Amino acid sequence: MLACRRIAASRPNRAGLLTSHRIDPLAELLEIASRILYSRGYRHDLYPAQWVALRFLSDGKPGRRTATDLARYQGLANGPVSRTVRTLIGKGLIRKSKEQPRGRAEWLELTEAGRALLADDPLEDVRKALSGLTGEQIEAMAIGLEAVARLGDTGRPLTKGRDRP
Repeated sequence: MLACRRIAASRPNRAGLLTSHRIDPLAELLEIASRILYSRGYRHDLYPAQWVALRFLSDGKPGRRTATDLARYQGLANGPVSRTVRTLIGKGLIRKSKEQPRGRAEWLELTEAGRALLADDPLEDVRKALSGLTGEQIEAMAIGLEAVARLGDTGRPLTKGRDRP
């Protein structure tokens, strides 16, 4: 990939800081990777958001597997998430739990078909691709991806000294 070669060919400046000539190809590479990951999410007649819902219900704490909790996790409004839940129920991949709390929230759980489908989760490809990275590389990647992900929260990138946990 051209963006990969451009990053590898560039060198940090004297202070070791990234300069714009290294940031641009990195941003392009992230965009390419995002498109690839998104398109891989269309596996087994599911949309990427539906895979997120299956993973959430698989890994979520009991009592926290509701459509509202899923919406909070994804940072989305309840309406689109409710449609995702209805679709997955219709496909037989999730169901409403037999035990239900008092109130309006309904606990959800995976069906056997949903668990079986997660065996071919597209995210596993990503895990395998990242498994060869060192701890330092993973940390650097996490910092960069968190900065990009924060654009969804604030509309602006994470900056030193501000918005950092």
